[in-house]
Amino acid sequence: MSLLIRVISHPAAWLIWIIPVVIVSPLDAQITVTELQSPYSFINDPIEKGYFISSVNGEAETADNNGFITKLDPHGKLLNLKFIQGGKGDVTLHAPKGMAVVGHVLYVADLDTLRGFDTTTGKPVLALTIRMPAASHAVVPQASLSDVTFDGKGHLYCSDQKTNTIYRVDLATQTLSVLVTDRALAGPSGLVVHPRSGQIIAVSWDKGKISEISPEGVVTELFSNGFFSSRFQNLRGVDFDRWGNMYVSDFTTGKVWRMSWDKRFQVIAEFLPSPGDLSIDRANNLILVPYEFADAAEMNGLETPSDGKPKQEKRTLADYGFIPPPPKPAPEGPAKK
Repeated sequence: MSLLIRVISHPAAWLIWIIPVVIVSPLDAQITVTELQSPYSFINDPIEKGYFISSVNGEAETADNNGFITKLDPHGKLLNLKFIQGGKGDVTLHAPKGMAVVGHVLYVADLDTLRGFDTTTGKPVLALTIRMPAASHAVVPQASLSDVTFDGKGHLYCSDQKTNTIYRVDLATQTLSVLVTDRALAGPSGLVVHPRSGQIIAVSWDKGKISEISPEGVVTELFSNGFFSSRFQNLRGVDFDRWGNMYVSDFTTGKVWRMSWDKRFQVIAEFLPSPGDLSIDRANNLILVPYEFADAAEMNGLETPSDGKPKQEKRTLADYGFIPPPPKPAPEGPAKK
């Protein structure tokens, strides 16, 4: 049974009317991938139209060389459970986490190293080890990369959760620089470049914050928990759909949130088993979510905002196909003969 279907079936879920996740997708069905091992990230390949899922397969901070990457075809069918596998051939892959596809290269955050693999053959093409400059700390810490994203202008950005650092990688020269180190990032986990503004969005694991980082490294807090309220706990993933709505996953609370362009937050799914580094397939309008503790991942169709329903009218589960619509009330007045 679908993990998101199980969410809808949960007794408490019937109290919620906002569930904008549709089980029927452009691929004709919800798709669940199993037999993964602590899956961390789930992304689409915009060039070859397939999908990749990273599995840590062990301790998240251990260099055990047994991580692997799963490959799906454009229809979401499994092509190879261990398409890229640590310890096989000349592949080194310890604990793969966040990923990004640029051209025909899959970039993977793996402990202190940014790795690149050919998306067709799986062969390694890059291994760039990242370390903090000695001048920045009395003791040089080992990097712990969480995510990687591409700005469309020749640069990758990597988040380092341990040192509150965002790195910038110039792909043309394969050189690394520190964009910003700031405690205000509070353990940056998921990263994405805003598809319209070009600003970098980072979500915080330590304090449940959402921050914006300019290409110059200026950090601006977008959202944080209030003194008397805690909307977020441990945020893991972030991405945008084609309409500019932002989605974030909260690993600890088991929720996926959506923030609309007018900054309204909605829980679109909850009771999820450890939702990880989610992403959005904008071309197909799909949400891709890995579940670390369930050793599974899932893709589902997203609601489109242009459904003709008045904004002031509350949605029901019937709008998303989960239950039959309620019967229409009989018209008032005497019946026509």
